[in-house]
Amino acid sequence: MKAKELVSDSLNDQQVMMLRLLKKPLPEADFIQIRRLAVKLLSKQLDETVQEWEDNNNITETSYEELSKEHFRRKSANS
Repeated sequence: MKAKELVSDSLNDQQVMMLRLLKKPLPEADFIQIRRLAVKLLSKQLDETVQEWEDNNNITETSYEELSKEHFRRKSANS
């Protein structure tokens, strides 16, 4: 399979556009900055997703505190 086929079949339009933008190697400092920004964006999206899930399922700080005090180990068959 040719690289061009792999790119067009495996990646969406945004991913292909990003690859085209980054076709020329960047100085290491610039690459690190872009990578940090990408991680920051993904972290924000994850926080929003978790917050939405907590809101939809009525999960509160108290819920986490209660779960942290529970014992999750199963008893062995010999007990």
